[in-house]
Amino acid sequence: MKKTLLSLSTGLAMLAAAGVVQAADCKITVGLVMELTGPAGEYGQAGAKSVEMAFRDINEAGGVRGCDLVTDTRDSQSQGNVAVDAATQLVQVGKVPVVIGGIISSVSIPILTSVTGPAKVVQVSPASSSPTLTALGRDGKTNGVFFRTITSDALQGVAAAKYALDQGFKKLAVIHVNNDFGVNMVSEFSRAYKALGGEIVSVTPYNEKQSSYQSEVTKAMEGGPDGLYLISYPVDGATIARAWISQGGVQKFLLNDGMNSADFISAVGAEYLNEAYGTSSGTSPTKSTEYFNANYKAFSNIGPSNPAADRSYDAGAIVALAIAAAGSEDPAAIRDAIYKVVDPAGEPIFAGKEEFAKALGLIKDGKPIKYEGVIGPVSFDKYGDITGPFRLWKVTDGEVKTVGEMTTDDVNKLKAEIDK
Repeated sequence: MKKTLLSLSTGLAMLAAAGVVQAADCKITVGLVMELTGPAGEYGQAGAKSVEMAFRDINEAGGVRGCDLVTDTRDSQSQGNVAVDAATQLVQVGKVPVVIGGIISSVSIPILTSVTGPAKVVQVSPASSSPTLTALGRDGKTNGVFFRTITSDALQGVAAAKYALDQGFKKLAVIHVNNDFGVNMVSEFSRAYKALGGEIVSVTPYNEKQSSYQSEVTKAMEGGPDGLYLISYPVDGATIARAWISQGGVQKFLLNDGMNSADFISAVGAEYLNEAYGTSSGTSPTKSTEYFNANYKAFSNIGPSNPAADRSYDAGAIVALAIAAAGSEDPAAIRDAIYKVVDPAGEPIFAGKEEFAKALGLIKDGKPIKYEGVIGPVSFDKYGDITGPFRLWKVTDGEVKTVGEMTTDDVNKLKAEIDK
């Protein structure tokens, strides 16, 4: 009998230990489709690391219902068709409840229209700014599953137009990447720039990954512009900028947010970019901003000023908290919970292990929370859009330096005047 009881006790102990191990090994997988290579590779690499950092912080805070959040990361190669294949694998085979990505709109849009939208799986893009994404939601084509932690180019175009004129750009040539992002950015910028008194002398689209852009530059120079508005990505953008300089173009540039890149500056040469200006979706600094700026470089070996880094952390944090608040991996429940974790009436929560532990406790007690992220407090409208300020920057001594800001109110007021 003693032997039997001893064996039974030992067996129960082993089962209990196994149960503990099993709980510790529990994982919830979130799909990540990022531009790890290709023209937007610099952004995708930063974005992936940021999401991993957010998940690390939530896991160290106790995880989601005792489970660790992990990523199944796929490389879109900065191509829409590759992204669709990757997202299809994640959703149909991996059965992930959420896909984070892509970075660029030409990747995020086909994922949404071909995969996540029809499957009603939540998709959160950290950096896709095309107005088309709002239009898809307005037309009822997203099933309400799309969110993004960046402001629309409909607003960035207004900020860029005002900043351009303030810096003395009276007559601009425009060269833009020939995809949804580039076409929409030109449209929004042009409308605002002309309304404010600027003149656009030429608009030249280009196709990605060409070895030379001499012909596009030659065409853009027609009309004697006093500067170039280059809407591009760092690799192609550097090739175009070098061609512009070598052909005698005025060394005065207006750049989109994605050109806030050390790689671009290095490839062109800092000495040619002393009058290079740009706009980026900005931040309203919080304790999350301080935490991220102090810790991201050590975690990722990437600078926190990378255009996709800050808002990718927020995308990861919001997804993690939403999964916790949903109480399950049901995509519909997670979609609804995204609004709950940025509840204006909730208790403020910031980035990092200690804050996430506090958030998980509040969620468990059924209390509302308001995540105030690295980019600031956000709230999503019914199309998954946010509003926010814009950062005004300039290349100085080979580095991107912030020189000003247009607040959310400034941009909205100016947009209202232009729309009259």
